[in-house]
Amino acid sequence: MIGVAPPAYDPAAPTTAETLPVGAPATVRAYVAELFQRHRRAFLALVAVNTVAVVSSMAGPYLLGSLVQHVSDGATAARELHIERIVALFALALVVQAVFVHQVRLRGAMLGERMLADLREDFLVRAVGLPPGVLERAGTGDLLSRITTDIDRLASAMREAVPQLAIGVVWVVLLLGGLVVTAPPLAPAVLIAVPLLVVGCRWYFRRAPSAYRSEAAGYAAVAAVLAETVDAGRTVEAHRLAARRIDLSDRRVREWTAWERYTLWLRSVLFPVINATHVTVLCSVLMIGGSFVLQGWIGVGQLTTGALIAQMLVDPVSLILRWYDELQVAQVSLARLVGVRDIEPDAGDGSLAPDGRDVHADEVHFGYRAGVDVLRKVSLEVAPGTRLALVGPSGAGKSTLGRLLAGIYAPRSGTVTLGGAELSRMSAERVRSHVALVNQEHHVFVGALRDNLLLARTDADDAELWAALGAVDADGWARALDDGLDTEVGSGGVLLTPAQAQQIALARLVLADPHTLVLDEATSLLDPRAARHLERSLARVLDGRTVVAIAHRLHTAHDADVIAVVENGRISELGSHDQLVVADGAYAALWRSWHG
Repeated sequence: MIGVAPPAYDPAAPTTAETLPVGAPATVRAYVAELFQRHRRAFLALVAVNTVAVVSSMAGPYLLGSLVQHVSDGATAARELHIERIVALFALALVVQAVFVHQVRLRGAMLGERMLADLREDFLVRAVGLPPGVLERAGTGDLLSRITTDIDRLASAMREAVPQLAIGVVWVVLLLGGLVVTAPPLAPAVLIAVPLLVVGCRWYFRRAPSAYRSEAAGYAAVAAVLAETVDAGRTVEAHRLAARRIDLSDRRVREWTAWERYTLWLRSVLFPVINATHVTVLCSVLMIGGSFVLQGWIGVGQLTTGALIAQMLVDPVSLILRWYDELQVAQVSLARLVGVRDIEPDAGDGSLAPDGRDVHADEVHFGYRAGVDVLRKVSLEVAPGTRLALVGPSGAGKSTLGRLLAGIYAPRSGTVTLGGAELSRMSAERVRSHVALVNQEHHVFVGALRDNLLLARTDADDAELWAALGAVDADGWARALDDGLDTEVGSGGVLLTPAQAQQIALARLVLADPHTLVLDEATSLLDPRAARHLERSLARVLDGRTVVAIAHRLHTAHDADVIAVVENGRISELGSHDQLVVADGAYAALWRSWHG
């Protein structure tokens, strides 16, 4: 069969972007088997109820065939009484069928919702447990498309496709069995249409899975471009990149819609083949059955029963192919969601623990892409209780170095150790108990202010929560809230300013109580006077802790014990404020420009 070729490969398509993995077929099968095991009782109950519904539905054709046979034989008084019984049984079968069809739909919907709820929870739990660096490198577009579009596509499959597919398979098997029992000579007539159906389905399903995967990837690329453009809107305007971003968005949309059209064309070929199959089945049964009746091999009642059962096969076959087609889309979405199971959430050694609090980076190289290092030959020692400031021009690698020291990233070569233990080999949970990172990105979860704070330490009491808010000068506005700690904040509640949201993030830091802190422009959303005041308040809380502060405001560096100047991925200067000013190097130039 000659058809439309898939969309041409675009060398600009985002095929090399690092995204979250797509689950391998073995991973998908293992997860589906796990879901079945969780819900096997509900699934078996659905099959049992559906069996009763299908058997009761076959009573109609059988009884109608008997009725036709009695009428054709000529009705007598006894036969008329038998006909009345047939009609009564037919009515009873309809009632039973209606009751059990209702149960099939109800149980199928309930099963689908439960499986969908499990899938959402499993993905969330697994995603939250992933190393932060994995999610950062994947980007917001890929993650957003998985938790929105892929979940939406799976919602229909879980609610309807899986239960309906099970119903359709049971339906077809029982109908074929009923045809073999009631009209055995007509059973082979159904097989005449099988080659046409097999050829058509094989042609379609050899092309559909890869096409749907490309369609999903295309949509993820569109989401990524749009999300990045919106997030960096001011930068796009400042650098006059609007036309370039629009062109990129248009290209991604064209790539995605090309795959949409291709998958639509595939379905436009499959559906006529299915309709032709239905017509072929019914015609073959009627033509072959009619010749058998003329030969006297079967009765007219058997022909009637066989024709009705053959006609009934239309619905379950259509149901199976329709929902199997939906499952091709759902399978891609499921593979994208369970792909996070192929990533080890915590590959560190849970038994590895630091022996001390000193932080040491030795000959560290790191890059986000192969062959392109952001940091090169970085060596640094931070003694316990030291306040280290990382300064330098934008893009020099300050934030990257901070994330390495916080254990978010692992170096490509070299080592970063805490108390002699490599951070990259320690479990994430153990690293977080010793080192915390607070950056300029913050989030207020929808819920009570208390719940937002308890994320850092679930056993903290109200006095400790207020103390943490007071440490970051947030207790004033927090006490002014109508319900205090019970006030609902976030979307649908009290909307907090960016500065207040950042204070909550810092209060969580106080509650977490790690001995080593990495502050990546943690006060960037506050005005200079408020930031200075907050940093002074934090100084009391951070006293005695190791603090690595990354900031463009050089007053932070002025208060630090040690200053590291990062330029072009290397540490070019290291020393105290006074020492670096006297040295009259890069830091001195920054300090003079800062003070005019």
